[in-house]
Amino acid sequence: MNIKNIYIWSTFIVFGLSLFACSDNFLDRKPDDQIDESQVFTRYNKTDGLVTDLYANIRSANRPLVFFNNFSTAPVTDECEGSSVEGGATNEFNSGDWSPQGFPTNNNTSCGEYWWDLYAKIRKANVILEGIKKYNTPDNPLSPGDLNSRIGETYFMRAYLHYLAAREYGEIVYVNHTVTTQESLVFKRESFQSVVEKICQDCDSAIAHVPVQWSGQDFGRVDKGACLGLKAVIRWMAATPLWNGGTLPSDTRQFKSDYTYNADRWVKARDAAKAVLDFKINGAPRYSLYTGHTSTDFTNDAGQNTSNSKVYARLWDMYYDMASYKQEAVFFVTNDKNQAWQGDVYPPSWGGGSRQMPVQEQVDEYEYIAPDGYGYPVYSPRAATDGYDDGNPYASVQRDPRFYRDVIYFGSTFKGKVINTASGSDKINAANSTTTGYFLHKFYKESWNRDKSFNISAPPIWRLPEFIYIYAEAVNQISGPNQEIYDLLNQVRTRSFMAPIPPAAISDKSLMNEYIQRERRVELFYENDRIWHCRLYLEPSSAVEMAKETAWNAAGSDNDTKSQNYWPYPKCQRMINGMRPVEDPAGKIVVNGKHYRMQRYFVESRVFNAPRHYLFPIMYDELQRCPTLLQNPGW
Repeated sequence: MNIKNIYIWSTFIVFGLSLFACSDNFLDRKPDDQIDESQVFTRYNKTDGLVTDLYANIRSANRPLVFFNNFSTAPVTDECEGSSVEGGATNEFNSGDWSPQGFPTNNNTSCGEYWWDLYAKIRKANVILEGIKKYNTPDNPLSPGDLNSRIGETYFMRAYLHYLAAREYGEIVYVNHTVTTQESLVFKRESFQSVVEKICQDCDSAIAHVPVQWSGQDFGRVDKGACLGLKAVIRWMAATPLWNGGTLPSDTRQFKSDYTYNADRWVKARDAAKAVLDFKINGAPRYSLYTGHTSTDFTNDAGQNTSNSKVYARLWDMYYDMASYKQEAVFFVTNDKNQAWQGDVYPPSWGGGSRQMPVQEQVDEYEYIAPDGYGYPVYSPRAATDGYDDGNPYASVQRDPRFYRDVIYFGSTFKGKVINTASGSDKINAANSTTTGYFLHKFYKESWNRDKSFNISAPPIWRLPEFIYIYAEAVNQISGPNQEIYDLLNQVRTRSFMAPIPPAAISDKSLMNEYIQRERRVELFYENDRIWHCRLYLEPSSAVEMAKETAWNAAGSDNDTKSQNYWPYPKCQRMINGMRPVEDPAGKIVVNGKHYRMQRYFVESRVFNAPRHYLFPIMYDELQRCPTLLQNPGW
């Protein structure tokens, strides 16, 4: 298509293989809607505006807190349960009520994260890159070099959008030019490994143009570190079982022969992650773990411990202190939600609606600190000997400090009140209350009030711990555990005031892998990681996890009994569990003068069919327009 004016761009065909207008295109507004292509790309300020618009587009395509607009991805995993408000989109995913005919959405609209929207945004990136080249766009006369940066940022954003598509759909079409109406609309998907190489090529193109770091009002733009980060993440994905040696049931992937195990993929993931860890500016590391505040600082953001808080100030502020973003965030977007969203998640006793609540599967992953000074899972053989009591799971032993930051539980103090899920407005299954026995705590400072205006930007898209985990896992896969990765993992734990991994892991590859995976799950809880991680590792059809599922099913005559008799629970994404208080004169937990012990219970069954739910389906109308696009397995 020979685009004659930018208005056509906002109304003509986009590569999603469907005809619809780009309603979020700022160019639709007057009086610029009649400016032709040459007038845009021969002016720096107009071209700069297109890049700014593309930044807004990639933000909407991947928002960690609100990936599904009013819900995160946590409730479609064994991290959280979602409520039924606003259509309960996450519950529709969990019941299997989605298909190529339609996805669960908010008010039947995409939030920008699905196939058609991603390719609309990819088209914009291609139009920008081709327009700059065709018309030799001039540089910013007030700040020479800006155009070069805009080119690099656009290369990154094109790569990033393809990464998002590959994360959801696997084998995708890599589009590196503007599709015209003169072309035959015959598009073929590529091997995931081929897509990875093209993403890395675009990242390298971006690295050649963007600065090492931005400052001032430009902080947050794409820099070299963000490009290195994307390369590390996509290299890691290429090394994981879904794309590297794992067995997918009834595998109909077009390029499945490309996915036989290749150890070199872990080598590339290791080297890409190490490039992030070793990235320096003027000889000093670009990224470091945030370590504000001290080990005695249990304060709210007013500087006072008025709520009997067990949360270290450092663990609050690492998601809000600008110093944390400057030190630790590798790439981030801003202002996902405002103060109203906080109320959605608060307990009813504080006017909240419990929109998303942690489940027992997640709670069990927070280790305890043993008398020997090391951290162990509560389901380890030694836990009971060390004092862990499942009837008093939150105080019989000291849990990982990140647990107290992330989860509101029975008997905990929140905003000066003791949380009571046994009676009152916060009772389990009461109106707008929890159905799992827990409320979400992560990202919330206890001094915040719903009537105070603020925006929530946490968490970053990627931050330093993720690359530590990628590097540690890759090293462990290639050559086994060593002191280097043991120390790296413990740096993250020490930052969170958590006890180190036991030294036995230094010489035990399997044990080290368990700690890496558990550490990732705890540190990145509710940060849009688990939904992709469980799929990349084929957990729902893993022989180990399915054996656990069989054992759970044989553990009792009813589901509650099974949940009490057999845990840790299988990671098959086909159930979630909770914990409720039961009155017991011998109970160790005292709330309102009554003694309680905690008891596990079954919350709900979920649907996860393999291979269907490992990848998102391409919509039928897309396939009808382009039959050469083959559907994903199971759909």
